[in-house]
Amino acid sequence: MSLMGIDIGTTGCKASVFDLSGRQLAQAYREYDIVRPRPGWQELDAVELWTKVKAVVAEVAAKTAGDPIEAFSVSSFGEAMTPVSRDRRILGNCILGLDERGREYIPDLEREVGREPLYRLNGNLLDYQYSMPKLMWLRDQARGVYDQADKFLLCADLIYYMMGCDAVTDYSLANRTLLLDIRARQWSDVLLSASGLTKEKLPSLAQAGTDLGTISPSIAKELGLRPEVRAVVGGHDQCCNALGAGVAGERTAAYGIGTFACITPVYSDVPDPGRMMENGMNVEDHVVEGLYVSFLYNASGGSVVKWFRDTMAQLDRERMLEAGQDVYSLLMEEMPSRPSNLMVLPHFAPTGPPYFAKETSGVIAGLTLGTGRGEILKGLIEGVTYYFKDGLECMERAGICVDELRPTGGGAKSAAWLQLTADIMGIPLAKPRVSEAGTLGAAILAGTGIGVFASAYEGATQCVSIERVFEPDSERHRMYERRMDIYRQIYPVLRPLLRDIARLGG
Repeated sequence: MSLMGIDIGTTGCKASVFDLSGRQLAQAYREYDIVRPRPGWQELDAVELWTKVKAVVAEVAAKTAGDPIEAFSVSSFGEAMTPVSRDRRILGNCILGLDERGREYIPDLEREVGREPLYRLNGNLLDYQYSMPKLMWLRDQARGVYDQADKFLLCADLIYYMMGCDAVTDYSLANRTLLLDIRARQWSDVLLSASGLTKEKLPSLAQAGTDLGTISPSIAKELGLRPEVRAVVGGHDQCCNALGAGVAGERTAAYGIGTFACITPVYSDVPDPGRMMENGMNVEDHVVEGLYVSFLYNASGGSVVKWFRDTMAQLDRERMLEAGQDVYSLLMEEMPSRPSNLMVLPHFAPTGPPYFAKETSGVIAGLTLGTGRGEILKGLIEGVTYYFKDGLECMERAGICVDELRPTGGGAKSAAWLQLTADIMGIPLAKPRVSEAGTLGAAILAGTGIGVFASAYEGATQCVSIERVFEPDSERHRMYERRMDIYRQIYPVLRPLLRDIARLGG
C-alpha cells in the first residue's frame, strides 16, 4: 500500500509517493511560470497548473504501479483562487497574493470592520495579499468572469474539483481568504457582508484529512490511478510541511528553508489577541485537529544564497555543474568557522512579522578590503537567521514558545547552515530523514482519511524519523548574542533611509 502527496507551489508542483513508514518510493516535479500581464499583476495560468499536476501524478503512478496508490491529498500555497464553472471548466487565471490588485479596498475594509475586530474573527492582519480583496476586484473590474464563476477555488481545492470531487477546502486554506471565522469554523457573515461577497461562490468547509471519495473514472484512467483511489482533503502548504516534519505537538516548529523561508510553530491555546496583534502574529488552524499555527516568514530566505551563487560564483557554478557536483557545498567550505563580522539585514524581498517590510532594500554592513567571499556568504545566512531569531522572540512575547526546530527544504541539506542556525537560536535543530516534508505531510493526511492512521498525529509519529540533531555550541551562541544586540538596532535606525532608497527605482 502506498500514499501520494501533491504539493502546489507558486513556481512548480510536485508529487511524491510514500509507503506507510514514510519511505519515499517515487517523486516527480514540473515547473511553470508566473504570468505578469501588467505591471503589479501576478497570476498563475490555472489551466497550465492543472496540466502540470496531471503530469506529475501520472509519472509517479507509473513508477509505483507495483505498489498502487490507495489515497492522495493535496498541499498548496494559499490566497490565490481560480474561477470555475459548474461543469468544471477553468474560467481564468488565479491571482497571486503579491499581486497589487485589491489594495484599494483596504481603507474601506478597515473603516467598515476595523483591524482588531477582523483579527479577532479571522486571525490575520488586514492586508491586500488575501483572497477577499482580490475577489472584490474581480467583482468590480472583471464582472463577466465573476458572474460566470460558480465557485472560486484555492489551488488544492481546484485539483480535487477537476478530478471530479466536490468543491471543498480545509480550515487552514480557508483562513487565507480572510473570510473565515476561525473560532466558529464557518464563513463569516460579518466579513462577507463588509466585502459584499457571497458564500455561494466559496467552497464548502471540511477538516483536513476528510475522505472526499473516489475521483472521476476517466481522470483515474488518464493518470494511471486505480478507480478505487481515494481523494482526501489536504491543507495549506506550511501546515502540511510542519506535519511532514513531525510538528504535531506543542513547543516545536517547522523551519522551511527554501526560496521562501518560514518558521511554523504549533500550539493548542490561542494567546491573547492583543499581544498577538502587537507582535504581528497570525493565527491559523493546523491540519492536525485541535491545534493552531502561526507563521514567521521572509521571502528572501534561501533566495539570498541563490543570489550570492549567481552573482559571486558564476564560474564555480558552471564548473561544478559540469562535474556533477554541488556548488553550495564548495561555497560553504569557504565560510570561516567563527561568526562573521558582517551585519546583514535580509530585506532583499518582502518580509513578514514583526515589521512587514515591503520596501525591498537589503543591507550588508561591516565590509572591509579584507572581507572574503566565504565571509559574505556566512553573513547572508547569519542575517536570515538573526531575522528569524528576532521573530521567535516576538512570538515568545506573544505567548508562543519554541524549544526545537525541525528544518526542511533545500537549506536543510547543509550541515553548516543547520549548525549555524542552532548556534544563533540557542535551541536544537532535529533534521527529519525525509526532506520532502510538504508532500509527506499531505500523504499522512491521505492515510488519515482512509483510516490507515488513527489520526494525523499518529501518522506523523509513524512516518517521521530524525536523521540528526544539531545542538547549539555555547561559546558561539554567546558570540552571536552580542551580534544580535547590534542586529536589533539596524532596521529601526535605517528604516526611513531604506524607504527612500527603495523609491529610487521609481
